[in-house]
Amino acid sequence: MAVKNRFEQVDELQDDAITLCLKKGPVESVGTVRFPAAVSGGHLQQDQISQDLPAVDAFRSAVRLANSAKIPIVVMDPDALWQAEWGELYRPIEP
Repeated sequence: MAVKNRFEQVDELQDDAITLCLKKGPVESVGTVRFPAAVSGGHLQQDQISQDLPAVDAFRSAVRLANSAKIPIVVMDPDALWQAEWGELYRPIEP
């Protein structure tokens, strides 16, 4: 049985992870991918943010980038657009 990937849901941008931001677009769900300069090892002077992409393409792009850079992904999803087939979206339990 395949293990589902897990992604932390957050309410604000994180400086130590790639942030996938999902939102409702005029026609379809869209997403942007933010790569923070803080995790670039000094290669970037400022954060890099993609243009709006179809949500599934933004998700795939974030996964490819995270795998190549070896850093985690977090997800901002205020409109509840997450697709179950992408994996489990969770919020950490606060003590």
